[in-house]
Amino acid sequence: MAGKFELDDVVTNGAAKNGNGNGHSALSHAGAAPTLHDANVQEIYAELLKRIGEDPTRDGLKQTPKRMEKSMAFLTKGYEQSVAEVLHDALFDVDYDEMVMVRDIEFYSLCEHHLLPFFGKAHIAYVPNGKVVGLSKLPRIVEVFARRLQVQERLTQQIAEAIEEAIAPQGVGVVIEAQHLCMMMRGVEKQSSATVTSSLRGVFKTQLQTRNEFLSLVRAER
Repeated sequence: MAGKFELDDVVTNGAAKNGNGNGHSALSHAGAAPTLHDANVQEIYAELLKRIGEDPTRDGLKQTPKRMEKSMAFLTKGYEQSVAEVLHDALFDVDYDEMVMVRDIEFYSLCEHHLLPFFGKAHIAYVPNGKVVGLSKLPRIVEVFARRLQVQERLTQQIAEAIEEAIAPQGVGVVIEAQHLCMMMRGVEKQSSATVTSSLRGVFKTQLQTRNEFLSLVRAER
């Protein structure tokens, strides 16, 4: 999309406004044709619809740029969140040194290569070292990183690193099982494949018994 960003009247019919709702658009500038930098998010989505051969003025698509903007904001809200904010008052001193595990944490994310969804379950375990985190916070940590453009390998590592930094446990293990629509809807089009990634740290990496216990719990029948 080099050079001028061409927009026609489809983005001046009221369907596209900027995030402040004040009605300004790239086309509100008098004189020269607007550039891509001038366009707001909804105008860009309207242009994308045109470029795939659609008509953004037809009834079914008039509100689509607005919906796309809201949808993408929700699906990538992790950029506006931090682990520190999620955990703030949910760290507790506890005299417990056995494994803590939350498994089958559902998540949905977007592949950064094609912006297609991948989804599945995350399994998290850690061995405390004098401090534990509220159980509901583990799924929230997953959500912080899943609601960003991701690759599964990095997502797995980020979750493990966040728990390590938050409570300095004796060890942490994360396993993610996911299906990727970029493999199912396009490319090789394999419908039954699953991708499994893991990040094992501390005693989960150095102690065979701890690692085997964790992995056996991941594989156990639900």
